[in-house]
Amino acid sequence: MSDAVAQQRVDSGEFTVLCIGGFLLSIAYGVTFLIPVLVGKGGGDEALAGLIISAATVSTVILVILSGHIADAIGSARAVAVSGLFLAASGLGFAMVPSAGVGLMTVGFILGIGWGTFYALGPLLVAAIIEPEHRIRFFALLSGSMMSGIGVGPIIGRVATGWSMPIETAFLFASLSSLAGGALYFLLHIRLTNAGKILPHVNKISFGAARRVIASPAIYSIVMVGVGGAIFGGLSSFQTSYAKAHGFDYSLFFIGFMSSAILSRLFAAGYVVKKDPFYSLLVLTSLTLASILLFLMVTSSALGYLCAAAMLGLGYGLTYSVINGLAANEAPAGLMPQSLLLFSLAYFIGVFGFPLIAGKLIVSSGIQTMLYAVLLLAVVNLAIVLFRLAYRAMRAS
Repeated sequence: MSDAVAQQRVDSGEFTVLCIGGFLLSIAYGVTFLIPVLVGKGGGDEALAGLIISAATVSTVILVILSGHIADAIGSARAVAVSGLFLAASGLGFAMVPSAGVGLMTVGFILGIGWGTFYALGPLLVAAIIEPEHRIRFFALLSGSMMSGIGVGPIIGRVATGWSMPIETAFLFASLSSLAGGALYFLLHIRLTNAGKILPHVNKISFGAARRVIASPAIYSIVMVGVGGAIFGGLSSFQTSYAKAHGFDYSLFFIGFMSSAILSRLFAAGYVVKKDPFYSLLVLTSLTLASILLFLMVTSSALGYLCAAAMLGLGYGLTYSVINGLAANEAPAGLMPQSLLLFSLAYFIGVFGFPLIAGKLIVSSGIQTMLYAVLLLAVVNLAIVLFRLAYRAMRAS
């Protein structure tokens, strides 16, 4: 089936609505990279910021596990629409709650409810309507839209402060964008219902299903996305601290990262998916590793800083798209939705859980120590790819 035919399965602009809604909802997560700045205004440090960000881990894990049940009960698109309300509430909470302690941790918990539901169910909507051979490309299109929103979030904060507006303005904007994104997914639910495209009740995850997925080759992609999420979470959540330590404008990171990640997912993913995924991953994970080395070595050049961010966006951005497709295609028969839910779960454990460790590392040993920890994580992902290549070569010989 051609890309045109694959797109036709989501005709009447439904895939476009899916992507635009994803962009609007993702801004709410993007502005969380400004939490260190927000906390710093109240006298807090990176350790406290990491604690607030990681408060989302608990709710995210719960919601990813339950999201399949929720999708089967009310429909994936409608469940995402409801998640927009939680994301809007979290944006409002970050903007309005004065406390830098328990109050903001509660807001972080609310964020996890909304982001966990949306992030887990968005790919399920795509996977259910796209043939396996085209999933990597369409996952890339959706994730490119989401990355656009994530990258826009902190840039909005930088624009706000540049116009002498409080940093809370970015969180208020994210609240409004979440309401708009949720409304689009509610309209999508109506369109899918009228078109008879509501998904069958096959999304629930159980211990037995999880065990079968873990025993399949899909586990490699699931582990890799968890490690990759930790890399992304560590670098993005504390990029404001890194930039401040080296005299950079943190918006350069998000401009470089976002531009590279979006352009690569929108325009290079179609080329990458035609290649051997393992060799593609070898190149992409090596790029990610090289970008972290640049962050460690380039401490005075703004151009080098921008290049490191762009390299990270290319390596991390396309790695995510490739392993997302592998997690779906290498899942046991009939368990593709469950594999994608575990994929999302692993990602959230990394992206929300690692900032807790990263924040403590920064406070106790400095930003460079945190970067060395991230470098080690990049080595782990490269090692997994090398192992898979070696194992395949051994089986072929």
